[in-house]
Amino acid sequence: MKFLFLGLLSLLPFRTLLAQEYPMPSKESMAYHEARFRKSIPPYGLAKVKEMIAKIQPDADEAEALSSRDYLSLSLREKFTYHMIHPETYAQNCDAVPPVMDENKKIFSRIPSSFGDFIWSKRQADFLVENKDSVCALIKESALRSKRIGCNYKEAILEMNAVEMIPFLVDFYNRDKKDLDLLTVFLQLMEQNKYEPFMKSASWKKLYSENASYEAYLDYNSANEALILQRVTDFYKNYKR
Repeated sequence: MKFLFLGLLSLLPFRTLLAQEYPMPSKESMAYHEARFRKSIPPYGLAKVKEMIAKIQPDADEAEALSSRDYLSLSLREKFTYHMIHPETYAQNCDAVPPVMDENKKIFSRIPSSFGDFIWSKRQADFLVENKDSVCALIKESALRSKRIGCNYKEAILEMNAVEMIPFLVDFYNRDKKDLDLLTVFLQLMEQNKYEPFMKSASWKKLYSENASYEAYLDYNSANEALILQRVTDFYKNYKR
C-alpha cells in the first residue's frame, strides 16, 4: 500500500502537493514568479530554427544538439535565436524548492535558471562570448521592441560578462522599475567582477558570502534600489575595458 500511495502522490500536480505542505504565495507574488521565468523569444529565423530543433535526436548523454553541418548553416541572427530558445546540454538541477512568499518584494542574489534541466553547451557559450557585440545589439533591439528582457537574455548578459550593457539596463529598469531581476543582474555583474566596494559591503556578505544561502535576497525598498543603482553605475565608470 505504501508504494501505491507514493505512486498516487507522484501523479498529483506539483502545485497541489505544495499547497498541501506549504502556505501559498499571494496572487501578486505568483504572477511575478511566472514573469521572472518568462523567456524572450527572438524572431530571427524562428520558424526555421524551430523546425530544425524538432528533428534533433538526443544522444546517449541526453544532450540535444544540432549537427555541425546544420549549425554552421545558420546565420549569426539565426544562431542567436537557436541559443536563446534551445540549450544543448543536459544538466539536471537540484530538487524543486518551496514557493517563495512575497517574491515581488525581493531582490534575489541570482537570476532564475532559464532552461530547467538544460544549460548552454560549450559551443553555445563560446558563440555568445565571441560575438558579444552582436549579441548585445540583438538583445537591445529585441528588448526595445518587446519592452521586456527575458531570463534567457539576462543569463546571456551574465555569460558574456557584458558590463558594457549596464547603462542600457539601468535606463531600461528605470522605465517602470518592475523587473527586480535587473537589479540582480547588476549584483551578479559586480560579484563576478569582484568589484571591491561591493565585495566589502554588507549586501555582498548577505548575498554571496560562504554562509549565504542560494536563495538569499535583499528586501526591495527605495534605499536598497538606490544603493544598487549607484554602486553599479560607479562600477561601470571604473571598469577597465
